[in-house]
Amino acid sequence: MESSLYERVGGMAFFVTLVNHFYEGVQDDPILRPMYPEDLEPGKEHLALFLAQYWGGPSTYQDLRGHPRLRMRHAEFVITKRARDAWITHMTTAVDTMEMSQDDRSEMVAYLDMAAHNLRNR
Repeated sequence: MESSLYERVGGMAFFVTLVNHFYEGVQDDPILRPMYPEDLEPGKEHLALFLAQYWGGPSTYQDLRGHPRLRMRHAEFVITKRARDAWITHMTTAVDTMEMSQDDRSEMVAYLDMAAHNLRNR
């Protein structure tokens, strides 16, 4: 039986660290920071739980927040090409700080790029 990416990268701790690295870029980004609330902690938790669940971890995100409905949850934000590019740059930088196989890295970056592209609404 094949293991999930969640298991291969070491579980929830991996996703918490990944998201913390991502938010290091967001906190000083002039394009993205205005889209986030003053307190970044709830968003960090939500993103870590979502990514963990997506990659085969526990269903905690859905148990707490319901179906992800990513487009609906992001509809209030103006997500331009510049915003999408800034987001994927910070996320890719965060992924690059993490230890994982090249196959897992490629799979993760491909998903994140697709998700960022699909959330663009302007």
